[in-house]
Parts: sequence; C-alpha cells; structure tokens
Amino acid sequence: MEWLQGGRKGKIFRIKDKVYRPRGPWSDAIHKLLDHLAEEGFNGVPNAFGFDDNGNEILSYILGDVYNYPLVDRIATDQALISAAQLLRQYHDLTVSFVAKSSFKKLQWMLPGRKPYEVVCHGDFAPYNVVLKGRQTVAMFDFDTAHPAPRIWDIGYAIYCWVPFKTKSDDALGDLHSQSARAKLFCNAYGLLNSERKRLVSTIINRILITHETQPTL
Repeated sequence: MEWLQGGRKGKIFRIKDKVYRPRGPWSDAIHKLLDHLAEEGFNGVPNAFGFDDNGNEILSYILGDVYNYPLVDRIATDQALISAAQLLRQYHDLTVSFVAKSSFKKLQWMLPGRKPYEVVCHGDFAPYNVVLKGRQTVAMFDFDTAHPAPRIWDIGYAIYCWVPFKTKSDDALGDLHSQSARAKLFCNAYGLLNSERKRLVSTIINRILITHETQPTL
C-alpha cells in the first residue's frame, strides 16, 4: 500500500493499480459521470470501480507525472497549458449528453449547481489535479467538486489556476503581460467564443468569491 500525497493526507492510498479515497454523499454521482465518460471512450479520467466496505471509493490509478505550485518545469510550459485546455474542452463536450439524461436531475453534488446546466464542471481543474506525460496534459482526477453549471464557470477558475492569476510568491508565475498571454493561449486552445471571453474577468472574480464563501471541508 502507498499513501498518496496531496489533499487529505493519510486518507488516500494506492494498492497496485487502484486508488482508494473517502466516499462522500456526492460519490455516487461522480461514479455515474465517470461511467458515462468511459462509455464515450474518454480515457482522460479515472475509471470507477465502486466502493469497498470501509467507506472508500475505488478508482483506477493513472500513470504519469503530477505537479503542484509553484509551476516549474514541464507543468509551466505552453504545451502543458494548451493540452490542458483541449482536455477540458473534450471533457465538457462529453458531459453535455450526461446532463441531458433524465436520471441526471436526481444526482447529488457537493457544490450547488448553477443554471443553465450546460456541462458538468470539474470544479477544480488546476495543475495539481492533472496528469502529464512529457509536456502533454493527458488526464484529470479528483472530481469531488464536480457540479453542473455553464462552461464559463469552469473555464474561469481553470484560467485563474493555470495562468495563474495569483499573487503569492509560491503560486505566482510571470508578470501581467505573460499571464495575459497564457490566458489567451488557454482560451484559443479551448475554443472559447469571443462573447464568452468578454465575461471571463467578471466570472473569475465571482468564482473566486464563491470559492472562499463555500470552501468545502473534505
């Protein structure tokens, strides 16, 4: 058994090719989402294997490199940023049909949904929740904060985390000029419409305010 680093230290562990994480009231919805993505042939997320008798969910372990702040080395490259945006777009597109299912309305999520329900947001699409192979972002994990909302709600927070628009020395990367250039790269790679880009700054601000007001305790 190997204890995994990151959030909730001492509660997430790996046995061979499986990861065991504490189960929450929202975990059933997450597993249904992951099953849907698997049925669509999307391999950029873990596979779900149900739950054990000790209150844990069981997921597949994705091989690759993981990072955290400060963003240095391969996670700080344009290629990692661009491929992350493309991965998020692919994920969002595949959740549209999941939201359209009649059973979707009965699902419970950790965070409150925000209408219109366009996609299922990852909720925390940050550099510490993805897997890299080389400089390519190939997968995402930790779906605890997933919830239905407009695309821009997820994109705004992703850009805040990936640019990143942060001021602490351990989190910051570059100056405002380079940060703006990275934000544009992300928007272009995702294929964000110009009409949505005009809403981006206000969305990021609202998203950060909501995050501080409703920060969950896991």
